[in-house]
Amino acid sequence: MNLLDKVSTAKTNLTMLTDFYEITMANGYLENGFRDTIAYFDMFFRELPDHGGFAIMAGVQQIIDYLEHLTFTKNDIEYLRGCGIFSEEFMEYLSNFKFSCDVWTVPEGMPIFPGEPIITVRGPVIQAQFIETMILLTVNHQSLIATKANRICRAAKGRPVMEFGSRRAQGPDGAMLGARAAYIGGCCGTACTICGKEFGIPALGTMAHSWVQLFDTELDAFRAYAREYPQNCTLLVDTYNVLKSGLPNAIKVFQEEILPRGFRPAGIRIDSGDITYLSRKARKILDNAGFPDCKICASNSLDEYIIRDMLVQGACVDSFGVGERMITSSSSPVFGGVYKLSGVEDEEGH
Repeated sequence: MNLLDKVSTAKTNLTMLTDFYEITMANGYLENGFRDTIAYFDMFFRELPDHGGFAIMAGVQQIIDYLEHLTFTKNDIEYLRGCGIFSEEFMEYLSNFKFSCDVWTVPEGMPIFPGEPIITVRGPVIQAQFIETMILLTVNHQSLIATKANRICRAAKGRPVMEFGSRRAQGPDGAMLGARAAYIGGCCGTACTICGKEFGIPALGTMAHSWVQLFDTELDAFRAYAREYPQNCTLLVDTYNVLKSGLPNAIKVFQEEILPRGFRPAGIRIDSGDITYLSRKARKILDNAGFPDCKICASNSLDEYIIRDMLVQGACVDSFGVGERMITSSSSPVFGGVYKLSGVEDEEGH
């Protein structure tokens, strides 16, 4: 099993996560003699996010989980019966519901293009119609984030990009499934710890400014962290002043705490200011101090355009942490996938 397949939407029964008109139509199809009519539906999209060249497919595993556990509980049936508009024959149909459609889909991680089917569903029209909402919300969201992540990763020109967006995501599912999609899109890991546990995505992160502020001095904060994690010590150097305080203190700690323990420093992170300028200065200082292998990570409201401009301007950055503009795809926040009836079989199966 692929690590990205581990989490199942079946932890919560999402059968009723559907537009109400899917249910009114299902009842109507049954009452009008379409119970066994075989129909085809295609999902496709019309425009690319950010006017890019292609999008990235994501969300397929969550659709599989949903379809495999599609069932109406007694509480679901009682709720629908209480609406007072559905027939008892329909209630009986839902009580014995078993999904039997065939589904074809583009694999996750593949480039997809406007106007082409990315999912095709064939089966009884009641069933094929009913799953529209879940297919759209799942693929629209994850493909949007995977596409944005891919754009950002390509702008980084081979440098690792970490997903840092949980705190700005649109809810818990947006954080978890957004991080999953970002990994599919090319990110090397995520700051979202639960995604490490559930999906096997590398969980990454070091410290916040609050760590540095809690100690009496920045140097004390760096020493404490280095002693805890000498094998992978990355220090956040912009809490006070990158060049006058953070970097000199980091170098001192590297020399006095990391090297004596038999390790090399992993890196520094810059989260504010003119990162291009600061990274170039920091690179020279680290090289002169004997740490040419010490990596420089940049974060703080980055996207593909800022990363591109930083690199064009000569930024000495080895990796990027990208949060809100990736996890929300803020520059193009809607993936306009649609789900349309594309064919109906006659009695002879044509």
